[in-house]
Amino acid sequence: MTASNYSLKVNRDLLDPNFESYRLSLDAIPTYNIELDAAVEEVKLKDTQYTLEHMRAFGMYNYLHLDPWYEDSVYFVDCKGRVLNLTVTLVSLQILLFFGLFMIVAPPLTSKVYSQLHYFYVMLLIVPHMNMDTALGKPREVYRVDVESSQCEDRLCASLSLTSATWAALSDGSGRLYLLRTGKRGDSSHMKWEPLFNEDLGEPFTILHSVSHVQAGVHSMEVLLLRVQKDPEETKGSGYSVSLEWITVANTAGQGQEKKYEVKKRRVLRGKSVPHYAALEPKGKGLMLASEKPFVFTHVDGRPVEQPEPEPMEVEKTDPIYFWQQTTEDVTLCVRMPEGITKEGVQFRLTADNMTIGVQGFPPLLEGQLFASVDPEASAWIIKNDKSLEVTLQKRGEGPMWPELVMGDKRGEYVMSDEQAALIHERLTHLTSEDLNGNPDRDKPPCNSQELEDCDGFPEDSFSLTHFDEQSLKPTQVVNLGSHQYLFTVDANPSEMPCLCLRHDVDALVWQPRPDQPGNMWEHIATFNALGYVQASKRDKKFATCAPNFSYASLCECLRRAFIYRQPSPVETVLFNRKQGRQVGQVAKQQVASLDSDKPILGFRATNERLYILTSSNLFVLKVNNN
Repeated sequence: MTASNYSLKVNRDLLDPNFESYRLSLDAIPTYNIELDAAVEEVKLKDTQYTLEHMRAFGMYNYLHLDPWYEDSVYFVDCKGRVLNLTVTLVSLQILLFFGLFMIVAPPLTSKVYSQLHYFYVMLLIVPHMNMDTALGKPREVYRVDVESSQCEDRLCASLSLTSATWAALSDGSGRLYLLRTGKRGDSSHMKWEPLFNEDLGEPFTILHSVSHVQAGVHSMEVLLLRVQKDPEETKGSGYSVSLEWITVANTAGQGQEKKYEVKKRRVLRGKSVPHYAALEPKGKGLMLASEKPFVFTHVDGRPVEQPEPEPMEVEKTDPIYFWQQTTEDVTLCVRMPEGITKEGVQFRLTADNMTIGVQGFPPLLEGQLFASVDPEASAWIIKNDKSLEVTLQKRGEGPMWPELVMGDKRGEYVMSDEQAALIHERLTHLTSEDLNGNPDRDKPPCNSQELEDCDGFPEDSFSLTHFDEQSLKPTQVVNLGSHQYLFTVDANPSEMPCLCLRHDVDALVWQPRPDQPGNMWEHIATFNALGYVQASKRDKKFATCAPNFSYASLCECLRRAFIYRQPSPVETVLFNRKQGRQVGQVAKQQVASLDSDKPILGFRATNERLYILTSSNLFVLKVNNN
């Protein structure tokens, strides 16, 4: 199967071309500090784990895990092997009223009991006035791993994946995988997790993703594991390669028997870089990876997979059906038509954003959305030589050159004029000069690489997003992400695959995978204006995330500080832009929170209302939004 190239389709309705900037807000962010009774289990890299891939896979690991099924519930593992949970509990007004009424009508109580109840009631009354609508207790233990038996030379940090509303996958960091039945974690019963699968899978790994599904009455769990391993075939590089293992664990017990889970299938992929994004489809029918280097399946159940001759992932070359060129003001298009075509036989429709060209009685030759808006009334078409149609499209306004004519259509050929070619050649020669800027007063100074900012750099051209089919183990669709920097992953909907956020120009666009829609497998669902540029300026940035409802995005540094970027919201007072002389209707706010801690930040997660930040000794809860 040859993978087809695919282009991400940006929803222009979610872009804001008039966005100006974030305005710094000095509004205080309520921050609550929970001191931990035992340190978080931070495993630092050893001297043998010296490669960039080790740092990406394990050194930048997020130790805090958000439960997408139950809002404002987070998990982490401490040095005692305890899986700890903190769930924010709302203190409602109804509870306060009921408790106050009880104290009024209650029968006489002893002075000691009454004083205790009175103290509790007063505290409940004080909590809302402290701008704290939550009750924060100590993290509670839900499961414990035997730390002494999990010690090994190359031990990694423990990793957790909340598989479903009632299941979780846990790694102890030494190569052992646990599948745990958690029960409904949102209940107040706080039941301990029950291990139903416990097996040593070899070398240590971290869990990237897991899903749970039922087929033909059989419950299965799909788990994706990551390893960085010594590779004897890697003689020119670091000596290591990246391995992904996709494991299927299923219930093999018969009807009426006690549940028994066993490994049913093991598939191994290998590559040269740690994937930025890796997730399994909800029913285990496929796998999606975003990585700088390609991955291929090498083994299934221990048997090597035959590697076919590499096939080009390009569409077969055919003669273009149209030619086009442009200036800053208009676009000229020439479409090949059947010889002898007349005016009556031409089917032509043009709106500001869409165009259709064809012949009466046949499917359209060219149809789709134009790259930018045009003026239909100022545009025209004529028949030339009885066998081609020449169309002139008037651009709405002078602006940048179009990279394509019809969105997603690759059947045309762009023809560049001699003047444009000469101008581009001159500009490229200037920009790619290897000489440093020794004389900045010259008319056309060469490029000074020392003046470039981090936000001007992009990943390698090989950076791609790939969908693999579970049956064929082959890529079905590939997206080239060479100019789209990966920013972060977020669970917007627990019933769907995790979203990935990519930089597009200066903005950050959120993409939701839709594996059941091959024609639109990645859907643009949200935008954070200018966040792509802003995050690149943070030299000490460690983690990035956003709220599941996309109301805000947040970045944190390695120590102490977190930055919050809110979506534009209406202003309460009249505000004018002095430069443009117009009233401003919406403002996007930026806030900065500084933690009372000098410990490195190990975990960083966001819900719609709160931001959770984990260090080795403290868990901070920041109230970002109100109900």
